[in-house]
Amino acid sequence: MNEYGNNRNEIMKKFSTIIALIVLFGLMVLLVSPAHAADAPTVTITSYTVSPSVMMPDSLGTITVVLKNTAGSASVVEKSGKLSADDYTVVKTTDMTVNIENVHLEGNGITVLTKDYDNVGSIGPGQSIPVTFSFKAPSNNGLYYPEVWIDAKGASSSKYPIPVNVNTALGIQKTAVLIMDSTLTGSQNPGDEIPVTVTVQNSGEMLASDVTLKIENVSSAMVAPKNTDLYHLGTIQAGENKTAQVVLLSDKKMSAGLVKVPVTIQYSAIDGTVKTQTTSIDILFLGKAELGFVSVDTNPTRLTQDTPFDLTVRIENTGTGEAKQVSAKIDLPAEGTKEAFIGKIKPGNDAPAIFLLEGMKGGNHPYNLTIVYTDDMGSHALTRQMDMRVPPADSSGTIILGLIILGILGFLAYRYWYLPTKNDDGNFPWVKKN
Repeated sequence: MNEYGNNRNEIMKKFSTIIALIVLFGLMVLLVSPAHAADAPTVTITSYTVSPSVMMPDSLGTITVVLKNTAGSASVVEKSGKLSADDYTVVKTTDMTVNIENVHLEGNGITVLTKDYDNVGSIGPGQSIPVTFSFKAPSNNGLYYPEVWIDAKGASSSKYPIPVNVNTALGIQKTAVLIMDSTLTGSQNPGDEIPVTVTVQNSGEMLASDVTLKIENVSSAMVAPKNTDLYHLGTIQAGENKTAQVVLLSDKKMSAGLVKVPVTIQYSAIDGTVKTQTTSIDILFLGKAELGFVSVDTNPTRLTQDTPFDLTVRIENTGTGEAKQVSAKIDLPAEGTKEAFIGKIKPGNDAPAIFLLEGMKGGNHPYNLTIVYTDDMGSHALTRQMDMRVPPADSSGTIILGLIILGILGFLAYRYWYLPTKNDDGNFPWVKKN
């Protein structure tokens, strides 16, 4: 009986211990509030880039996607030690991240060259990371839709199609547009050295790299680069411009007028293709006349005082343009025609200016010869100081003639007056007296 009672007491103690443990566990469960989880984290693609945007068949390209954690709430809250309905002894907040286990590109017609990205890592709330795949375009033209597959721990797997354009008219990529402008100082004269400021502006929406300018010779070879014909401008971003200082040489024998100097612009587009375009530097050459004096002659060659003569001045055009409305004027102290109208003188030619004068007094006479003309550059006046000597009249002949006349008169006086007077009969001495 005593043994049975002892066993019974032992069993009751163990049962009481078990009941106490159960009650204690229940109290702990009641005091600890369950975790309130935020919205499940989500991974999405916020943007993508296909480069180049338009592929050529069998060419290489890249697809870059940006993965982002777009969870609606960024943390989980753990509350414990409940004191009242809304009051706890411990409140713990933990940021939610998403762990990306694998990112895969499914070709769907294109050849993927990059392996899967395994164990990419964790992305915090609102954070993003880029992932790039290399691929080869198919041989046939068309639109292809490879898919990006994303596997994330604790989040659902996702698939996103990416359009790839292989040489179709849809979605043609924006390109660089290069515009060249040339700046010169006024018009140019044939034979001059011509400095030109060349500006190349990228008016497109994509950059142009390895930009070069090549100055071509004019077909007539009348205009050519002085130093180099190739200028390297490097990379020109969209909306940017770069300049080059070009020096050209022109031939003095070329005709006046508009000359187009060909320029070739070559650059690499963003997809690596080499682009070439042609333009020109436009130069307006104006003819410049240069007048000078070839000779100054008189007719007769030997001038005499107060004797009419012609004065001829030959005027030569050694310039590159035609001299027009040419006239000449002199200010000699003489009566006559002292202004001559010539008209036109072409380059390399000469023309006479003729003045008809009534005669001048003997002596040295300085005077001005003024030439007025126009050319493509405008109106011009050229004045040159000249000198003319008119010898005094030669009176030696008159003196001799006067002497002869005086001699004759003296002889006659001697014969017809002096001798008859001396003989008293008016006869010559050799006449016999009666």
